[in-house]
Amino acid sequence: MRWALLVCLFCFAAGVWAGDVGQIKAATGAVFLERQGQRLPATAGMPVQESDTLVTGADGSAGVTFSDNSVLSVGPGSVLAIERYAFDSTTHNGHFDASLKKGTLAVVSGKMVKQSPDAMRVRTPSSIMGVRGTEFVVKVTEPGS
Repeated sequence: MRWALLVCLFCFAAGVWAGDVGQIKAATGAVFLERQGQRLPATAGMPVQESDTLVTGADGSAGVTFSDNSVLSVGPGSVLAIERYAFDSTTHNGHFDASLKKGTLAVVSGKMVKQSPDAMRVRTPSSIMGVRGTEFVVKVTEPGS
């Protein structure tokens, strides 16, 4: 009976850890993670998962490091959705798709883009950027502003 309980706990913990693709390294002001219909206050050390949306208020900003060592910084008034993320730490193969719906985003790409230059894409309401270099900044303003 104890073994069955331990196996169940291990499988549950592995499932939770398997969903983590990064970690919030810094969060100032109003910063939230939207996950599975819930809005959670984001704090440094909090894990980021595939399909999370990072939302910053007018005074908010956040820095996130992903498992391939990609670093994203999101500025005030931003909405960034992590649509798809997978990374193989052995081969450095993977894919990273995100959508910046509004606000600002600065990126320093990690091991995945070094291995496969077409592995990272960032969508905005008016464009899709295929990341070929190592650093970029993008700003999305609301129409009429």
